[in-house]
Amino acid sequence: MAIVTTPVLRALALEKTYAPLASGAQGLQLFRDLSLEVAAGEMVAVVGESGAGKSSLLHLLAALDKPTSGQVLCGDLDVTLLTAKQAAEFRNRDIGYVWQFHYLLPEFTALENVAMPLLARGVPRKQALTQAALWLDRVGLGDRGHHRSGELSGGEQQRVSIARALITQPKLLLADEPTGDLDNTTAQRVFDLLLGLHREHSLASVLVTHNLDFAARCDRVLRLREGRLIPA
Repeated sequence: MAIVTTPVLRALALEKTYAPLASGAQGLQLFRDLSLEVAAGEMVAVVGESGAGKSSLLHLLAALDKPTSGQVLCGDLDVTLLTAKQAAEFRNRDIGYVWQFHYLLPEFTALENVAMPLLARGVPRKQALTQAALWLDRVGLGDRGHHRSGELSGGEQQRVSIARALITQPKLLLADEPTGDLDNTTAQRVFDLLLGLHREHSLASVLVTHNLDFAARCDRVLRLREGRLIPA
């Protein structure tokens, strides 16, 4: 008998409408009846024109924003019902998020930046820093741990942000144009690293990208158009 497994991530009939900015104006409907499923070990690329709502979609998936209607399920957990505190705990526990900009804290070292999610959980500092050092090794920056973000190249900064995203061993990886600020050669290396870690940890991953070559290397490519996801 076949074993049926629940997808790590499900978005069901999502709608998102923003209220009008002026009296008498129409609201903006960004998504309508949008659905998505992502299984463990699957990387899904989301492409589309600028302004289509790709980043806004990731915000809904990560419980950074709430839909007007519909559900976002991580396993059996409906994240749209979480309070702000519960949503923050969910993100720290289940999600690794890589942004286009690294958002490293400039006053802290690379090692300390990677350790931040564990420190936020209350993990003892020595243990958190030990884990951070292991993750810096895994992204090829074992010798850069005591450098601050301003002393690192753009590619190195993004590698640190990847280590920070994955140190909590999340189920789900969300990446929003993670190579968008990098030159072609560095972007290729960062994408290779991200893809390799995705496969190694059998993550459920959603990658927003304008790079169609990178998208083609993912398991599926979906285009966000007119508020819905369609096969690209």
